[in-house]
Amino acid sequence: MSTPVPEPIPPALSRRPLLNETEVDELAALFRVLANDTRLRILHAIARAGEQSVSAIADEIGSTSQAVSNHLQRMADQQIVATRREGNHIHYRLIDPCVGGVMELGLCLLGHDPNC
Repeated sequence: MSTPVPEPIPPALSRRPLLNETEVDELAALFRVLANDTRLRILHAIARAGEQSVSAIADEIGSTSQAVSNHLQRMADQQIVATRREGNHIHYRLIDPCVGGVMELGLCLLGHDPNC
């Protein structure tokens, strides 16, 4: 019995009309935000914890709270993360359900997941 070969391009993408200028600009802006090593580590830290404060993220990734806060603001502008205030602490959580999948797909493309 043969194993089915997965499609190299998602069917939904192949059925879309060619991206227009607005879609290309928005997609490029999103990828620029994600194409940063510190932001990827921040996103992974949040994904692992479910929700984390700026100081906890900074401690975990070995950065300053100010730097983490600046990166989180860029991601909030792209509606990737959202905040919740608790006293003087601001907690961040992922609100875009696709971000984790994009990161997993990237690891798959790099060969870091033998199951894909």
